[in-house]
Amino acid sequence: MQPKSPSILECPVGRAVETVGEWWSILILRDAFQGATKFDEFSQNLGIAPNILSRRLAHLTASGMFVRRRYSERPPRYEYVLTDKARDFFPVVAALLAWGNRHLAPKGESILLASRADRRPFDPVVVDAADMQPITLDNAVIIAGPGASRGMRKRLASLKAMNPAIAHCAGWRLTCVVSS
Repeated sequence: MQPKSPSILECPVGRAVETVGEWWSILILRDAFQGATKFDEFSQNLGIAPNILSRRLAHLTASGMFVRRRYSERPPRYEYVLTDKARDFFPVVAALLAWGNRHLAPKGESILLASRADRRPFDPVVVDAADMQPITLDNAVIIAGPGASRGMRKRLASLKAMNPAIAHCAGWRLTCVVSS
């Protein structure tokens, strides 16, 4: 059952999870970033049941992550092409890969993200585009954006860890507001 709370539905994280939060969706996108476009490629790579794959591809297409394009007339066959919206999700997958390598690879990394130009392994971090400084829990705070409802503004004001007025008193070291 999907959450119906206004604070979750209004939150960009909540909306993102609604779009790609189901784990098969993220793995399908991962494979698409690696070049998979056809149903059979996703099925073979993931070992996913056909009915689940069909549902996930339909959802990702309806959500604007894929465009379904016919590549064969007889029999009719379709491929799933990444949209710009999906391509913008790639840094999320890169961050998951880096986090997984850092915390879930006891025998060492089995997959690395590397530069196409020279195969130098990347060390993905999320940075602020304005000053290229890493965004961390220690230097970030959540603030209401211009489209925030009154309810969202109230909710954000009540969050201890993310409210700069409260965070300092509570012992948190959050000092910098990062806005987009």
